[in-house]
Amino acid sequence: MAQSLTALENGGVRTAVRVRGFALLLLSFQTLGVIYSDIGTSPLYVLNGIWPSSGPLPSDEDIIGGISAIVWSLTLLPLMKYVLICLRFGTGEGEGGTFALFQGLYPRKERDPEYERSLTKESIGHASKSSSARLSPRLRWPLLIWCLLGTSLTLADGIFTPAVSVTSAVGGIAVAKASVQSKVIPISIAFLLVLFLAQPFGTTRIASVFAPVTCIWLLLLGTTGLVNIVAHPGIFRAFDPSRAIMLFVRTRDYDLLAGVLLAVTGCEAIFANLGQFNMISIQLTFSSFVYPCLVLAYLGQGARLIRDGEAVFGNIFYQTIPGEANGPLFWILYVFAIFATLIASQAMITATFSLVQQLVNMKSLPPLRMVYTSEKIQGQVYIPSVNWILMILTIVVVGAFKSSTALTNAYGFAVATVMFSTTVLIALHMRYVKFWPVVVGIAYLVVFGFFDGLFWGAALRKIPFGAWVPLMIGIIYMVIMVFWTWAKGLEDSFDGANRRSLRRFIVTKSNADEYDEPEVLQVRRDDITGSEGSITESENSASEKGSGDKAYYLAANDDDKMVECLKLARIPTCAVFHKLTGGKGVPHSFIGFVRQWPALPEVIIFLSARVLPVARISPDDRYVVDKVRSVDGFYAATYNLGFREDFDVNVDQIISQICDLEARVDPEHAAERARRIRAAAATTTHIVPGYHVTSERLSGGPLTAVIDWMRAILVESVYRPLLNMFPDTANWVGSHDEIIRVGVNATI
Repeated sequence: MAQSLTALENGGVRTAVRVRGFALLLLSFQTLGVIYSDIGTSPLYVLNGIWPSSGPLPSDEDIIGGISAIVWSLTLLPLMKYVLICLRFGTGEGEGGTFALFQGLYPRKERDPEYERSLTKESIGHASKSSSARLSPRLRWPLLIWCLLGTSLTLADGIFTPAVSVTSAVGGIAVAKASVQSKVIPISIAFLLVLFLAQPFGTTRIASVFAPVTCIWLLLLGTTGLVNIVAHPGIFRAFDPSRAIMLFVRTRDYDLLAGVLLAVTGCEAIFANLGQFNMISIQLTFSSFVYPCLVLAYLGQGARLIRDGEAVFGNIFYQTIPGEANGPLFWILYVFAIFATLIASQAMITATFSLVQQLVNMKSLPPLRMVYTSEKIQGQVYIPSVNWILMILTIVVVGAFKSSTALTNAYGFAVATVMFSTTVLIALHMRYVKFWPVVVGIAYLVVFGFFDGLFWGAALRKIPFGAWVPLMIGIIYMVIMVFWTWAKGLEDSFDGANRRSLRRFIVTKSNADEYDEPEVLQVRRDDITGSEGSITESENSASEKGSGDKAYYLAANDDDKMVECLKLARIPTCAVFHKLTGGKGVPHSFIGFVRQWPALPEVIIFLSARVLPVARISPDDRYVVDKVRSVDGFYAATYNLGFREDFDVNVDQIISQICDLEARVDPEHAAERARRIRAAAATTTHIVPGYHVTSERLSGGPLTAVIDWMRAILVESVYRPLLNMFPDTANWVGSHDEIIRVGVNATI
């Protein structure tokens, strides 16, 4: 089971990371290689994104206005909105991002009491406050769809970030050697192929160089910016926000804002990666190092553009590097630009894997096979199918758009949508989770919603010029996620609503010779009564006797007065029956199993897997085991795992806890009982239900027939084949020979 460095330092993710002194400085340095690689490579293409080289050269005042818009966008959004405000809205476990915000507004109702007791007071307090939020349940689906739209566009961003970054970096070679201009796209595709083909090896081996490379890259940006500012010190007038306002008043060109948006792409990663670091480390690094370097870089580019004009307009970043086009500094920056863009692409690809993992665990995507590439670094998971899809789409996008300028028209729309989504959710958090006055949430929504809305509107205007591609991809992703969330929710509702109490169909007969017991037993209906399903002997007497003193029967057919019970053989094996949803009652797989194979394993474990809204679970909190006292050898276990962890049931650990439990219940016979349990557990089989879903027929108004027809198509023609293609056991670690699927007819 992969464990993050953060989790190891805190004994499991229970609160946000707390470090001081040198450890805080080291953690802050590490953020450079993960969080800022995307926003740090924006100077490669932002100014040419605002003023394409194919267009007219802007005037000096327009350049100052454009640089002012960039500087104040960096100040208002990444610095003020995300670093100073949003980072304070992480979960009690330290997680950030849109999923964390949604779970704060609508926390999971099913929490295990044992797990709650293991949490710290701070985390429990956060959960209790969240659970008392009074946000209307009717808004749950609209907000979920809104979050899924933002998430789907982020996944689309995973296609365009490598495409834009790598193409822009490689394009610099045409500045030094114009003859290779036609080879920029093939070279970019070659770099991307190497990048995606290297994903199966994971990022662990190269992670150690991420932060130093990004650090040197940002230092080079800041240093060259300082040198270039000397060319036109008047560029400092860009700190006057009125220059940015007058640019749009004077030119009436709203589309310029879509280019400015490129300067803040990657700012959502500041909040989304909160769980891997902490608030202080991110605030320290961005405000004291990243922000000044980026501002100096843009000021320097603007100063050189004003002084040199057409001489640098073709490729503003590379042609404003101090010195000769083929000089040492040019090639140093070129090499580090390639490295920085590959790191930015790697970070976005890894983030896409991590995000898909969250969606799978949240049952918003089908189960996909995952490979964990690190035992220490959180979120380093490799998903083969996602990697190859990303590779194909990214290469197609690079080949179709043919230039970095065309790519930037499509880039940024996803970022603007996610930023606006975060603003809405933060405003709701202020009222319903933090319980701040309504006026505070409204003020935040009005101020930052205004700026986000401006960028979103500018991005929307780019739809005819290429932004329709990420929008189309995002909508396709969103439709898939909404459909799977809806259908999986219906299946889980069926599973929870059709549970049966164990004592309603397992009858125990004690104090008799096993060989004299009849194969069919007639039992009065009154002996199996009540909602609790009382059995023919007390729970205490059942737990005190060995299984060899009892015979077990399955309540099968019954008439008005008598129930016909079939004898069940007891076999010396261990069976783990998986409950797909929480709640009382035995899983459908157990009922189907005993009806198809009339036998009871010596050890039966009813296992509920519960994905909690934390990244990692402490090993001590992994399993919660209890004894089912109505039938000997039956146990209930809850398997807790974080939403970034793989599904890997350790039966040996469960058996150890069962033996400890038996020692507490019956110390006198504990040794013999433990021996029998461990002998049975030597052969373990996992049993899961295999659903054959059919659509429920509705009754009601005149449109019922149409709704039933559409519903039947979605459930039976779409969801059923997908359910067979993506079984729930896709991410199980271990031999699939140990898994038995028991057929269950489910009307959903």
